[in-house]
Amino acid sequence: MILENLSESLKNTLNKIAKSIFVDEKLVNELIKDLQKALLKSDVNVKFVFELTNKIKERALKDDAPKGLSKKEFLINILYEELTNFLGKEPKELEIEKKQPFKIMLIGLFGNGKTTTAGKLAKFYQKRGYKIALMSTDTWRPAALKQLQTLGQNLNIPVFGDSAIKDPVEIYKKFEHELLKYNLLIIDTAGRDALNDELVEELKKINYCIKADERLLVMAADVGQSAQKQAETFHNTCNVTGVIITKLDGTAKGGGALSACAITSAPVKFLGTGEKIDDFELFEPKRFVGRLLGMGDIQTLLEKAKDAINEEDAEDLGKKLMKGDFNLLDLYQQMEAMNKMGSIGKLMEMIPGMGQIKLPKDALKIQESKLKKWKFILDSCTKDELEDPEKITSTRIERIANGSGTETSDVRELLKQHKQTKKMMKMFGSSAGSEKGIKKLMQRMGGKAQEFS
Repeated sequence: MILENLSESLKNTLNKIAKSIFVDEKLVNELIKDLQKALLKSDVNVKFVFELTNKIKERALKDDAPKGLSKKEFLINILYEELTNFLGKEPKELEIEKKQPFKIMLIGLFGNGKTTTAGKLAKFYQKRGYKIALMSTDTWRPAALKQLQTLGQNLNIPVFGDSAIKDPVEIYKKFEHELLKYNLLIIDTAGRDALNDELVEELKKINYCIKADERLLVMAADVGQSAQKQAETFHNTCNVTGVIITKLDGTAKGGGALSACAITSAPVKFLGTGEKIDDFELFEPKRFVGRLLGMGDIQTLLEKAKDAINEEDAEDLGKKLMKGDFNLLDLYQQMEAMNKMGSIGKLMEMIPGMGQIKLPKDALKIQESKLKKWKFILDSCTKDELEDPEKITSTRIERIANGSGTETSDVRELLKQHKQTKKMMKMFGSSAGSEKGIKKLMQRMGGKAQEFS
C-alpha cells in the first residue's frame, strides 16, 4: 500500500473527527499533533510539516464552514485540500505532439530504478499511440544497456546504445539522425552510489548536448531525509522539470521524496507503484490524497480496468453477470483482468470507502494466493468443462486437481465460488429496479464484509 504508515495515521485522524461530538480548539490541537507525528515518521521535511499543519490549524480555527457542510465535514475538507496543495498543482500532460522527437532525460543515483522506469514510461506512452525509442547513455553500469534492450524487446520498442563507446555525448551523437523519425525519445543516464563532481560534470555535458524537453529526477520512495540534498544538487545541475517517485510499494514511508519535490519546485509527474511494467501512473495530488485518506481513486481504477479488458468484452461480461448465466470461461476472463489490474490490496485502495475498511493483511494474502491457485485449476479444465461447470463430476475434480497440482478441496471451493457469484448476480439482475432486492443483496454483501472485520 502507498505510504502505509502515513495512510493509516490519516485514516485514524478522520475516524477521530467522525467520532467527536464537538469540533473545538482542543480537538483541532489534538489532530494537529497526530498529523505532525505521522508526517515526521514518514520522513517529510520538518519545515514543511510545520508549515502544512499551521495552515490546517489556522483555517480550522478561523474560517467558518460554508453552507451545506457541517464543522466535521469542513475540517476533513481542509485536511484534504491542504494535503493536496502541499503535494503540488494538478500535473499537465507532456506536450509531445509539438516536437519530434520529444526528449525525456532520466537522472538519478544508482538503485533508484532509472532503467526500469525508462521501460515503464515507454509502455505508458506506447499505450497512448506514440512511436517511441529508448536510449542508454549509461557507460558506468555494464548491464544497463542489456537491461534496457530486454525491456525494449518485450515492448517491441527500439533501443539505441553502444557499449564500446565510453562517452555518453558521443553515444547520443552517433544515433541523433536516426532518432528524428520517433515521437518520443527516453534517455537513460548513468548514476553513482552518491553524488559527486564527476557525475555532476557528466550530466551537465549530456544535458547541454541533448537539450532535453523534460529532465525527470528518478527518486526511490525510501530515500529518506537525504532526498533534500539529492533534489537540490540534481536541480542545480540540469534544472529538474519533474520527479518520478519509484518503489512506493516497498516502503511505508516516502515522505522524503515527496517533500524533495517542494524543495525543487519540480512537481511529481509519475509514480512507480510496483514491480510490473504496468505499475506506473500519472501523479495527480487529488487522487493520491484520496487514497491516503481512504476515500478511494475511482478514476485510476477505471483506467486500469480499461487497460485490462476492452469495452466490448466488459459490456458482454456485464450482461452475462446480470443474467446470472456466466460460466467458468467468463470467470477466467474476469480473473485475467483482475491480474492485469494489480493486487487486490491495490484495487481496494482505489474503491471509495474500501480504504477505510481494516481488512487484515493475512486475509488479502489468502485471497491473492487463491486467485493464483484457481487460475491453475481453470487452466487444467477442458473447454467443455469451462463452458458448462455442471459437467464437472467427482472423477473430473480429481483429474483437474492432479493436473493443476492442487487439492480436490481447492477445485470444489472454486466451483462453490462460481455458484455463489452466479446466484448473487442473478438475484441482483432480476431485482435491478427493486429496492427490496437491492437491500437484500447489500445485507448479504455486508455479512461477507463483516467476516473480515
